[in-house]
Amino acid sequence: MKLFTGLIFCSLVLGASGLLSFLGEAARGTWDMLRAYQDMREANYIGADKYFHARGNYDAAKRGPGGAWAAKVISDARENVQRFTDRFSFGGSGRGAEDSRADQAANEWGRSGRDPNHFRPHGLPDKY
Repeated sequence: MKLFTGLIFCSLVLGASGLLSFLGEAARGTWDMLRAYQDMREANYIGADKYFHARGNYDAAKRGPGGAWAAKVISDARENVQRFTDRFSFGGSGRGAEDSRADQAANEWGRSGRDPNHFRPHGLPDKY
């Protein structure tokens, strides 16, 4: 009985440890996504959108499963909000379904661990 209770206690501790690890990865992944967004806004460089999408997802996914999860949730939410608000604004954001699909492809590219520099436009400052 004591062995059984010990095993249950250990699995609860390990489970809680795994959950805390996942949540920590998710928090750091969220920060990675925010940093990529801030860099994109600061750079204000035409043609760099896909690079920053891929880079944010890449950095977040490197954190582990929690970071990859956060990157997917944030990326999907951003595209869904953009699609929703485009329906109610005059002229939309200038984006369309095709651009949204390209953004999602860049997001997936980064999350899968592939090099975000594939999308890096020529002339983007090295700072980014």
